[in-house]
Amino acid sequence: MLINKNRTTDSPNIELTPIIDMVFLLLIFFLVTTTFHQVEREMQIALPETESAGPISVALRELIVNVTESGSVVVAGRDLSIDELRDVVRRAVAANPGQKVTIRGDRGASYGSIARVLDVCKSSGVSEPFLDTVPAR
Repeated sequence: MLINKNRTTDSPNIELTPIIDMVFLLLIFFLVTTTFHQVEREMQIALPETESAGPISVALRELIVNVTESGSVVVAGRDLSIDELRDVVRRAVAANPGQKVTIRGDRGASYGSIARVLDVCKSSGVSEPFLDTVPAR
């Protein structure tokens, strides 16, 4: 029985280039999606303080409505009139009956401005709009 001792066994090679490419693509994807989602949260809205403030929910289908100190309504970085807000909310509820809406009212905004937005949400079919606050210190 002859055994060939000159025979070398090649160990399997793992190509790292495709793995590194995928890691960079995933990194870029998560950076971009986080940046787009942060635009809503970075508006200059001074939220009121409450004792039972909860963490900001991060739902995929959440609609965030910002009410500025002057009373203007901002959704996805665009100033909207009340009628435009009503249309946006109705379309969202038509597409998803369990639509979640978070209202972020500036603490300097009038109660009437926030109540008007709440009324639009309720009349458009949102069962429980969420008022966003920050915890009291």
